[in-house]
Amino acid sequence: QVQLVESGGGLVQPGGSLRLSCTASGFTFSLHWMNWVRQAPGKGLEWVSHISGTGTSTRYVDSVKGRFTISRANAKNTLYLQMNSLKPEDTAVYYCARGGRIRPEPDFGSRGQGTQVTVSS
Repeated sequence: QVQLVESGGGLVQPGGSLRLSCTASGFTFSLHWMNWVRQAPGKGLEWVSHISGTGTSTRYVDSVKGRFTISRANAKNTLYLQMNSLKPEDTAVYYCARGGRIRPEPDFGSRGQGTQVTVSS
């Protein structure tokens, strides 16, 4: 079955950086779009970014453009999210979620346990 395990979160000061990782198993990772989504306290799930199976196509929500970079290492079945210039409003639980083989839309049910990112001074 699909299994996604996120890691790399933590407490960071505003302006700081974190790199999140998501290790995938149970499916052919390189054939699927992959997504990062987040859930801030008291709010619903928000899509953050996606990347194609080959890594050649990426997209971001406007609020993180220029600060976050999504990437993947297919040989390691691992998805990454490099987060720079972090802001308090980036505080959330971050999840990776599998997309389709053709379309990027995330299957929210596939997400893992998440990793907490807290941006605070």
